Amino acid sequence: MRYLSILLFCLLPAMSFAGVAKDIADDPVMERRMMLLAEKVRCLVCQSEPVSNSHSDWSKDVRQIMREKMQAGATDQEILDLLVERFGKSVLFDPPVDKETMPLWSAPFILLLLGGAGLFYQLRRRKGQVVDVELSAQEQLRACALLNDPDLNDAPEPHKDTHA
Repeated sequence: MRYLSILLFCLLPAMSFAGVAKDIADDPVMERRMMLLAEKVRCLVCQSEPVSNSHSDWSKDVRQIMREKMQAGATDQEILDLLVERFGKSVLFDPPVDKETMPLWSAPFILLLLGGAGLFYQLRRRKGQVVDVELSAQEQLRACALLNDPDLNDAPEPHKDTHA
């Protein structure tokens, strides 16, 4: 029983990739072209993974569509246009800059400018609230002692009870 479980454990990775061999085209040149094109297409199931690396059923279907279109003589741009027509511009890792995708491209810059303006406003506001306070001679001596004596730095401040 132990040997059977070891055998199954060793064969499990090979069995999981058994379907991958069917997913490869007969022509290695066309397969390379398809994989290079698939690097530009985002898996809509995985979101951050290219279709070339994804093992989702959706990505397998898209790779098959790409192979079929390549065998029919379609150019890479025609295939990308077909995928954009079917699934939208979000299927591309590098969507074109146009009026539809302008918010996507401009949002980081707008957020950076808004963050910088907010930071500038907060710093200017805080600068107006800072008040210079003169310490008495006794307070200056105590501050120097606290800064110079490591034993006093670790000691907690005594609690003053104001209700007594």
